[in-house]
Amino acid sequence: MAKRKKEEEQSDKLPLVALELGSNSIRAMAAERIGEDTLRILGYEESNKFDCIDRGIVTQTTDAGFMISEVLRKLGNRIQYDNLPTAFLLVGGRTMQSVPVACKRDMIHKRVIPTSLLIEMEKECCEKIELHNPEAAVLAIIPSYFVLDGVEQEEKPRPDQRTAQLEAHYIAFVGKKELKTKIQDSFDRAGKSIEKAFVRPEALLSAFAPDNPDALYDGCAVLDMGAETTTLTVFKGTEYLLTKVIAQGSDHVTRLITHQGISRPNAEKLKTQYGFASPELVEKDLRMRIASTGGDSIRLTSKDLATLIRQKLDEIIDPLMVALKQFEERISVVYITGGGSLMEGMEAYIQSKTGVKVLYGSHAQLLASDTPEEYYSPEYASLVGGLILGSDYRDAHPGQKIPPAKIGKKIGDLVLDIFTYNDTTEEFE
Repeated sequence: MAKRKKEEEQSDKLPLVALELGSNSIRAMAAERIGEDTLRILGYEESNKFDCIDRGIVTQTTDAGFMISEVLRKLGNRIQYDNLPTAFLLVGGRTMQSVPVACKRDMIHKRVIPTSLLIEMEKECCEKIELHNPEAAVLAIIPSYFVLDGVEQEEKPRPDQRTAQLEAHYIAFVGKKELKTKIQDSFDRAGKSIEKAFVRPEALLSAFAPDNPDALYDGCAVLDMGAETTTLTVFKGTEYLLTKVIAQGSDHVTRLITHQGISRPNAEKLKTQYGFASPELVEKDLRMRIASTGGDSIRLTSKDLATLIRQKLDEIIDPLMVALKQFEERISVVYITGGGSLMEGMEAYIQSKTGVKVLYGSHAQLLASDTPEEYYSPEYASLVGGLILGSDYRDAHPGQKIPPAKIGKKIGDLVLDIFTYNDTTEEFE
């Protein structure tokens, strides 16, 4: 089939494309929506060509721009589309937090609420946070609830509703300002635009909602176990109660195994093929002999390996469980997801930590029946959720044109990297 050239057409005629900054890579997925809650996956590509992404944060914009361009070019080739000019962006990163924020309007007399006023109030909330915290930037802002003349409602005000006093309450996802700046610079260098940015927790909740919609209103937690970060989100009704990020993930388990004198490839193989989340979960204690990096062989049993794994998992998970403890009466289920959740026994391990029902988050109900099996993996849940959010966004903004890319320096130009990062948690009041 010949490639389709649609560079000048409106964004609602483009394929849905979600692009995510991972632990150390850039991933992108394209799909088309074929039903109210059904996607047909068209293709997937990823790149870790350069060492420029660190736990969801861009550290080098020139290389990140090249990778964005490369991923979208390869994805376009795969799905027979000549040029993918824009993408829905999923962001997270180790400095991200959620912050409640609100603003009010006294309109004196009852009147309808124009869309322009809601946009203005949302913008005011973002400016309020960034003015109070000069080093912070709002990555995404999500409506929580509204109050019209003292009456609370979850949905946005309808065109036929009238009020004299309006309160708008939001949850803002906040990160370091340089995170947002570098992401935009990377897209500019790629000659691509961000159609809309979403945060990873929002995408995951959107992916899991069709499987158990009541859980969102009854209260749930999502434990997102990535390679370099682990994120806990607690959600109830329309409110994000907590977002906490630990700057360690499943890759740190691999690193601990290498400290026994085992090469990284062998350590990764041991973890994925023979690893258990806890020694109590090992049914058959195998005896293994592994070549060491020093030339000798190392003898290890399955329980020895599981003990090492549990040591690192406890270090990662225990601080999150302390944070979760204060909300345990307000949630009915903990969903686990991400590549790190695939380790044998992880569900039982988290269950022992929480005392709350633990399930693997599933996005299966969002996928067409002919979807290849690999896309059902938790590793793709956030991208699938991002595609659904993107589709909803286009439905709410019919006819909106593709946002233009801001072309900056060409890829390959010298860039002076003046920002540095550390793992210190930033608090935003």
